[in-house]
Amino acid sequence: RRYVYRKSVRLVNMASNQGEIDELFDVKNAYYIGSYQQCINEAQKTKPSSPEKETERDVFLYRAYIAQRKYGVVLDDVKPSSSAELQAVRMFAEYLSNEGKRDDIVADLDKKMAKSVDVTNTTFLLMAASIYFHEMNSDAALRTLHQGESLECMAMTIQVLLKLDRLDLARKELKKMQEHDEDATLTQLATAWVNLGIGGEKLQDAYYIFQEMSDKYSATLLLLNGQAVCHMAQNKWDEAEGVLQEALDKDSSHPETLINLIVLTQHLGKAPEVTNRYLSQLKDAHRGHPFLKEYKAKENEFERLVMQYAPSA
Repeated sequence: RRYVYRKSVRLVNMASNQGEIDELFDVKNAYYIGSYQQCINEAQKTKPSSPEKETERDVFLYRAYIAQRKYGVVLDDVKPSSSAELQAVRMFAEYLSNEGKRDDIVADLDKKMAKSVDVTNTTFLLMAASIYFHEMNSDAALRTLHQGESLECMAMTIQVLLKLDRLDLARKELKKMQEHDEDATLTQLATAWVNLGIGGEKLQDAYYIFQEMSDKYSATLLLLNGQAVCHMAQNKWDEAEGVLQEALDKDSSHPETLINLIVLTQHLGKAPEVTNRYLSQLKDAHRGHPFLKEYKAKENEFERLVMQYAPSA
């Protein structure tokens, strides 16, 4: 059963029903599918109709720079006089750019969260939750996101719940998203993530979502890795390898691509040096990545067990 993607139809209907569509649709959509340079390009040529829309455009512009790890652009551009939304984006950029300051930034964030938070500032909720998620504090991330009602807060809630293996709660959250706007890009992506969690015949549905978004917009690293994971979950390792090589050609240091290649090379029985090469690339480019922290912890545990059961001299 082929999944039919209906976003364009939905947009036409919205235009006819409301007489207008979201003027920042192209900016947001590019960000959501992981096409960060396109998001920046669209944002720079967009002329917003109001100060509120201008702030919203800038939020996505600077979030796209963060996704490209260009933290300096955000730190230089966002001034103390900038809006509360942009200050929140700056907080996240500062957190990611300076490991030495992270404890202080989290402590300051905890104090802010303990007070009365402006729940209408969705950007603050998302940036705060992102920091907590990086800190592996899933409870704090979920508490923060539950204060917001936007589709993006719901989508990130689903990501956290899936990380916790709470597929039951993720499905409930997805139902809320579908009732809010079934055809929105974020809802479609969240549907694919949940389908991956469900597995079985839903894996093919997830694949079609990622594939049709790639066909409709652009084959981004996010969408290619989504397709690859669908293939791997169906034991289609050769197909997965082809998709991941395409992703690697686009960016040789993309962490999710490298992690998926590490998994894939193990399953395909490739020579150990092939796997180690991808692991070295990941260490070089993303030393603080959660995957590497977990990998190191397992290495240490293995060494401890080897010492424990080693024959005594």
